[in-house]
Amino acid sequence: MKPRIHPASRPVVFRDRAADVAFLTRSTADSTRTIEWEDGTSYPLIDVETSSASHPFYTGTSRVLDTAGRVERFERRYGRTATARP
Repeated sequence: MKPRIHPASRPVVFRDRAADVAFLTRSTADSTRTIEWEDGTSYPLIDVETSSASHPFYTGTSRVLDTAGRVERFERRYGRTATARP
């Protein structure tokens, strides 16, 4: 690797606000907020909306969408334009 072209990597705490889970990892992201970790050391803190702890793909939970309502709303708005072909 070429020297002095890569950003500095350091330990950072990412906190998932949806699942209330925090994890310590290395990152180049920077933050002015800090948090004291379990080992007593203060690390930069970055809040995230979704992580593997709260994302439906990783947790196995899924959301039910109202697809029938969307189809009916589409048909009301634009009418039935599809015709049966022989």
